[in-house]
Amino acid sequence: MNIVLENIKKRRSIRKYKEIQIESEKIDAIIEAGLYAPSGHNAQPWHFTVLQNKNMIDQISLGTKEALKDCETPIFRRMARNENLHFLYNAPTVIIVSGKNDGAYSMKTDLGAATQNMLLAAESLGVSTCWIGLIVEYFKGEENKKRNEEIGIPEGYEVQYAVTLGYSSLEKTPTSLARKENTVNYIK
Repeated sequence: MNIVLENIKKRRSIRKYKEIQIESEKIDAIIEAGLYAPSGHNAQPWHFTVLQNKNMIDQISLGTKEALKDCETPIFRRMARNENLHFLYNAPTVIIVSGKNDGAYSMKTDLGAATQNMLLAAESLGVSTCWIGLIVEYFKGEENKKRNEEIGIPEGYEVQYAVTLGYSSLEKTPTSLARKENTVNYIK
């Protein structure tokens, strides 16, 4: 099977990591894959912030919990109240994905493409990942500017996602779930 298709099919969201830091060369390669994502009108609206500071990673996790405690969505409220849940799964490295908010209609789509490229590149390098969307709640509101400054997000950019990275501490990689049926139709 083609290596790209193989990586797509075997990649899983991993939420349990060893305390081993990822090599800089691998992080650079993963980031480079994100930089080569397609973007509408070649806008390339992304900015990536690589966090390896455990205190900062923990602060973002706790802040996300706090932001979701009174959220309208019941499952998110339950997650926020789970004392054992770390929203960034104690990963040794986290990439914060932010986008330039200049009215470009495809910013979130472009960031999604960049994020997926990074997930697949990580898989090809033996690095486990999980795509996190809920951290956006921590970076909303009046405190947003201060929080962005703390982690070096450029002015005019908004945090959208995080990618946790590390070496899996699971004994066995989760198997693929069955794919939904009847999701494609062909017109010839």
